Amino acid sequence: MTRDAAIAEALHHFDSGAFRADLARRIAIPTESQNPARAGDLRRYLTEDLTPAFEALGFSCRLIEEPKAKGPFLYAERIEDPALLTVFGYGHGDVIRGLEEQWKDGLDPWTLTERGGLWYGRGIADNKGQHSVNLAAQAAVLKTRGKLGFNAKWLIETGEETGSAGLREVCRAHRDLFRSDVLIGSDGPRPDQMRPTIYLGTRGGASFDVFIDAREGGHHSGNWGGLLSSPAIQLVHALSTITSPTGEILIPEWRPKGGLPAKVREALAGLELDMGEDAPVIDPTWSEPGFTGPEKVFGWCAFEILAMESGNPKGPVNAVPPSAWARCQLRFVVGVEMDDIIPALRRHLDKHGFGYVQVEPAKEEVFPATRLDPDNPWVSFALGSMRRSSEAEPLLLPNLGGSLPNDAFSDILALPTVWVPHSYNGCSQHAPNEHLPPALLREALAVMAGLYWDIPESGIAKG
Repeated sequence: MTRDAAIAEALHHFDSGAFRADLARRIAIPTESQNPARAGDLRRYLTEDLTPAFEALGFSCRLIEEPKAKGPFLYAERIEDPALLTVFGYGHGDVIRGLEEQWKDGLDPWTLTERGGLWYGRGIADNKGQHSVNLAAQAAVLKTRGKLGFNAKWLIETGEETGSAGLREVCRAHRDLFRSDVLIGSDGPRPDQMRPTIYLGTRGGASFDVFIDAREGGHHSGNWGGLLSSPAIQLVHALSTITSPTGEILIPEWRPKGGLPAKVREALAGLELDMGEDAPVIDPTWSEPGFTGPEKVFGWCAFEILAMESGNPKGPVNAVPPSAWARCQLRFVVGVEMDDIIPALRRHLDKHGFGYVQVEPAKEEVFPATRLDPDNPWVSFALGSMRRSSEAEPLLLPNLGGSLPNDAFSDILALPTVWVPHSYNGCSQHAPNEHLPPALLREALAVMAGLYWDIPESGIAKG
């Protein structure tokens, strides 16, 4: 009954093919939360696959329904002793659309396939593979020790890919039921696939529409050109005031108060970004001048125009368009007031003479920015555990570059949040040909088995 034995048990689970079989079965359930026809599959993933898996480990399970959500939530708990530490786990069973026709020949999103030393399948990286690793690691500890040595609670949602609607309501309504000492979750990529990683929060994400509705209908560009204002030209000029020509954000409220914190800069010092073999070439002069790539992604804000439209892009006609529209997004870090993002843009446009440009929030859920203090004892504990399990020095990131509903756990449930991702930047999540190297998954199993094994000896006081 040793730590090494628990890690060996986790690796045996992988090497025997049992982990791959579990993952293949889960990938085969097409849990597309953007597709209303898949609502039954969202429920089936929880009831026919994950519930039996949890129950086999001595967890009690229940579905939680929430009217705002795309599908149900699965709550599972194993309480060994109320006096022990309680670890909260999270994952999402839904995936992005399969995009079947866009995958490489011979690959299918709903069939786990090995090719060229990689495992392909929708959800392998986001997020079925990742919560499968953590569940299998807990199973290895339980089999080796005969108990976990801590209490475990899990929440699996089925609407993360559509904004996690209902998650916050569920956490508020069940705050006492979910009460725990720490969240240990897995989602997102490692910046370097060879190094185990911890991140302590996420950048926030806010999407909004910027548009001009000048008049009804288009008018002949020969007869009216020069007499009518051009919404497209006006919108382009308005948007150009938001950043410099090289993407530096010019709205002061969209830059974190106090600049880049010293602890964040220290954590990111020396980090190199591994974006994958097929990744585009990074533009070193884009965004905040004087910042490293990791500082731009993990420590700063980024404004993007996701889409623009005026006239008829697929069939242009000789007419002055009546309107112009752009869907924009701000990824922001702690230090930016989320509720002031759109008001600050309104003030900025008015100041620059663009009072006629309209701004409206998009329907997508806004993800707040979160970041756990790196001095929290759970951080040093997790880093120390991972050092014992991996030959590579683990990375510590202040937050993920992307956005997750971490605020549901850090703010509503008031938990320290430690995220250990089991993916990498080149995995093609949200795109055709989603994949992971099996070696990464195997190493992740060892790391997580060691991490769960060490929790009873962490020395961290129960909250």
